[in-house]
Amino acid sequence: MSAQTPRFRSVLDSFTPYRPGRKPSAEGGRSFKLSSNESPYGPLPSVVEVITAAASELNRYPDHGCAELSAEIAARYRVPAEHVAVGCGSVGLTQQLLTATAEPGAEVLYAWRSFEAYPQLTDLAGGTSVRVPLRDQAHDLAAMAGALTGRTRIVFVCNPNNPTGTVVHTDELTWFLDQVPEDCLVVLDEAYHEYIRDPQVPDGLSLYAGRPNVAVLRTFSKAYGLAALRVGYLIGPEPVATAVRKTQLPFTVSAVAQAAAMASLAAEAELLERVEAVLKERGRVRDELLAQGWTVPPTEANFVWLPLGPDTLDFAAAADQAGVAVRPYPPDGARVSIGEPEGNDAFLAVARAWLRKH
Repeated sequence: MSAQTPRFRSVLDSFTPYRPGRKPSAEGGRSFKLSSNESPYGPLPSVVEVITAAASELNRYPDHGCAELSAEIAARYRVPAEHVAVGCGSVGLTQQLLTATAEPGAEVLYAWRSFEAYPQLTDLAGGTSVRVPLRDQAHDLAAMAGALTGRTRIVFVCNPNNPTGTVVHTDELTWFLDQVPEDCLVVLDEAYHEYIRDPQVPDGLSLYAGRPNVAVLRTFSKAYGLAALRVGYLIGPEPVATAVRKTQLPFTVSAVAQAAAMASLAAEAELLERVEAVLKERGRVRDELLAQGWTVPPTEANFVWLPLGPDTLDFAAAADQAGVAVRPYPPDGARVSIGEPEGNDAFLAVARAWLRKH
């Protein structure tokens, strides 16, 4: 009798699981991980104290509904608590949104290239991806509007876009939202909102009010330096937030994560000083790359994008050999996080040497 394996869903036959940003493999000397858009700064000391205290109660289940954290977020942004849903990072909330909206025959619309989890999570939810190519490394909202059909169930607009760092401005986004039927959900993925300084980029929270089909995703992973704790949140109309909460796995957000997020909100002014330091480095890195001769689109996130095309993997390998891990997205380009100044200098040296050889 031949050995048989359990039967799995056919989507797994062609499914590529998520691959996190890798660490550099260079031996000797200091290495720098610029591949995951992490903050170069750890949690604030006051937040670490709260984390330590919360860890003493790990024998207890966390608050499944994240009621206290939801209330803090609602107060911070002056929205009803019923409009808030907390999840395991913004990517966990993305999965919950797709679980709530996607099914066989439903279309999920997004720009490409954009956040790499969109196609994976769409496939797992049973939906059909509709990818609209970027134009000049940015969302082509006119083309996305043209791709809307009666089967479009949910649209993702990543602003700033990951991995290119480009943005959508208020006038064009408002126009696009006006084109979307009210029974189709539009999710404004604002994981990098705290790094935006372009005054023409809208705050998604100013757009969701009065629109029953618009919701906003944000996270504590990036600017707040809590990537390891996995906590994000959605703000949207009550029916949307309710649907998302229904699809949450029990106790997904740990008590430690909830406590750390609340402490981070309380220390937000101090934390945003660190954001300004990252932005200063972002400007320095991009200016130097442009001076070297690179083409680098304007970025409003905590990373820069190099449109390397077919050279993407070779560049990533050269960076890795120098002790710098970047995030390659073949065949389009490489995303490089803004890290501490020493790490940024190491990356700039790699970029300079690469151009000299090519």
